[in-house]
Amino acid sequence: MIPACIPLSHRGVLALSGEDVHGFLQGLLSNDIEPVRNGRAVYAALLTPQGKFLHDVFALEREGTVYLDCEADRLDDLAKRLKRYRLRAKIAIEDASEAWTVEAVPHGAAHFGLSEAGPGQTARRGGGIAYIDPRDGGFGVRLMRPADEPNGLPEGDFADYEALRYRLAAPDGSRDMPVGQAFLLESNFERLNGVDWEKGCYVGQEVTARTHYRGAVRRQLTPVALDGPVAPGTRIAAAGRPVGEMRSSLNGLGLALLRLDRVGDGAELEADGTPLRVLET
Repeated sequence: MIPACIPLSHRGVLALSGEDVHGFLQGLLSNDIEPVRNGRAVYAALLTPQGKFLHDVFALEREGTVYLDCEADRLDDLAKRLKRYRLRAKIAIEDASEAWTVEAVPHGAAHFGLSEAGPGQTARRGGGIAYIDPRDGGFGVRLMRPADEPNGLPEGDFADYEALRYRLAAPDGSRDMPVGQAFLLESNFERLNGVDWEKGCYVGQEVTARTHYRGAVRRQLTPVALDGPVAPGTRIAAAGRPVGEMRSSLNGLGLALLRLDRVGDGAELEADGTPLRVLET
């Protein structure tokens, strides 16, 4: 069976090249970047010094260039922040979004010869790269291919990708993690393989590590089912008591940031009069 390929047009691509690129990213991002040298993609975040979210990225390498799959609408901001940290490092940072297309192929592992591959494992696909999504095997394959190169696969529905993402409790950049406010551990980055506890220092590492080792996560990005549309940022309550805020949603599914100590089993939730219920991950 030929798998469907879902365009992720809200994602862009930055290209980083130069002899210092690996060390440069290693000192900035939340995950270990060394695996990209060995044919693996990694998921990671750029944080403020206070450990708060700025950008999420998928990093992968092709022919000596490291590509960052990032939010298209905020690509310029990411590039500017990276350039501020560059100082004298020998690195070129370029917007490569016109040259590359980012897609998801949820049932594409067999098609790309990746059925036995581990998280992040890559495979050449024409002039591009297919790889097992490093966040969760349930996502299947993520694909970065030349924009002018047909992939030969039928186009899938973005709503199907969103439903999968919600059920896997995976945030999608600033749609689910308010910039300068969200913390990685409440956004499921540990479960989604987006943070490494053994690597050296990176921006925001101290706060992130302290939260981890103290077990101080009080809120969690949680999949919910909704009985109607709810705008991002809408307050959520249980028995009239505030318990969290809504994040993104589509077609009756979404993510909400909920207080763990206030949402017990079977709790009846509502957001501006719309009933919600927590889904199991």
